[in-house]
Amino acid sequence: MLKTNFDNYPKGKPFSTILGDLLGRGIFNVDGNSWKFQRKMASLELGSVSIRSYAFEVATNEIYQRLIPLLSSYHHNGGLLDLQDVFRRFAFDNICRFSFGIDPGCLQLSLPMSDLAVAFDLASKLSAERALSFSPLIWKFKRFFKLGSEKKLNEAISMVNILADEVINQRRRLGFTNHQDLLSRFMGSSNDDKYLKDIVISFLLAGRDTVASALTSFFMLLSQYPEVESTILAESNRVMKPNQEIVCYKQLSEMPYLQACLYECMRLFPPVQFDSKFAQEDDVLPDGTFVRKGTRVTYHPYAMGRMEEVWGPNANEFKPERWLIDGVFVNQSPYKYPVFQAGLRVCLGKEMALVEMKCVVLSLIRRFQIKPTEPSLAPKFAPGLTATIRGGLPVRVIDRKSLHLPSI
Repeated sequence: MLKTNFDNYPKGKPFSTILGDLLGRGIFNVDGNSWKFQRKMASLELGSVSIRSYAFEVATNEIYQRLIPLLSSYHHNGGLLDLQDVFRRFAFDNICRFSFGIDPGCLQLSLPMSDLAVAFDLASKLSAERALSFSPLIWKFKRFFKLGSEKKLNEAISMVNILADEVINQRRRLGFTNHQDLLSRFMGSSNDDKYLKDIVISFLLAGRDTVASALTSFFMLLSQYPEVESTILAESNRVMKPNQEIVCYKQLSEMPYLQACLYECMRLFPPVQFDSKFAQEDDVLPDGTFVRKGTRVTYHPYAMGRMEEVWGPNANEFKPERWLIDGVFVNQSPYKYPVFQAGLRVCLGKEMALVEMKCVVLSLIRRFQIKPTEPSLAPKFAPGLTATIRGGLPVRVIDRKSLHLPSI
């Protein structure tokens, strides 16, 4: 599906129809020449050294100007904090600043709500629920007559479109030729507002929910494995200078254990738990299974990450060491570990997402001890395009200095 017979397994019309109202003709919802063109454009932009440097700068600024002060305030007042909500806000601010050059300020101490974030959340949730319908005729009937969930979805998407248009118009008013954000770079090559709007919405989906999901799962797991947290701290203390607050980009590559921890977390809790394609022609899978033309075929990273025949008898255990050989991080085949997809559709923002997550993890655990009120290794997930823990992740935040715990 992802490599040897990639051309036979496009996203397919049924998938693009389900998400078409929200994602339009954006890169995540198209096949063929339209996908190839957007993929090439995005690859050129995201692969540049300057854009990766800019992404690192945006992420570290958001961490030290907002994320750390917010958690510090909850340490001082002793209140509960929904860490999942915090990470969603952080990732939303970050992707908006990086991609569009605007700052919604969702992570300010007052925790304001962004109209765009609220509308996008609702539109994503209701779009994903279409796939759960017994028959597509049901949601199409409701959409035609503007009934129930489809009426709410139409209103949410209308709001997303209005706000996305405003983002584009604002960038155009401010000028885009001297800006580093992704939208400015794309605007330099296209005047098609519909195309630009679909890009805005696609980047929101790619850069916000997946990062927030992975970080939430990571801190949920970390509370169950204090020895892992201690090892991350020890590694960071070896690499970073005493009392160094901001990690350097180069130092991140010198922390293989941290990289292993993130990969191991996403093995057990991938942000996108399954992905579907539609067979364009009849096919026979390597195990002999016949696939008829038009059949929906799904691969399931969540299930694959827990298969003993793939990962061994300890497949259900959180063991970062499985990614290390003599202290060196060793990657696995992306077809065994398709968390970032694989082949021609492999995630273009993979490295930037990993850098962003590493910066967050280091910054938080070197300052705070984060304790979920109800730690669980079997969370319940809400329906959606990405894995979201139902009920969030309520935590208490404790400054390490107040407990005289090892830190920076």
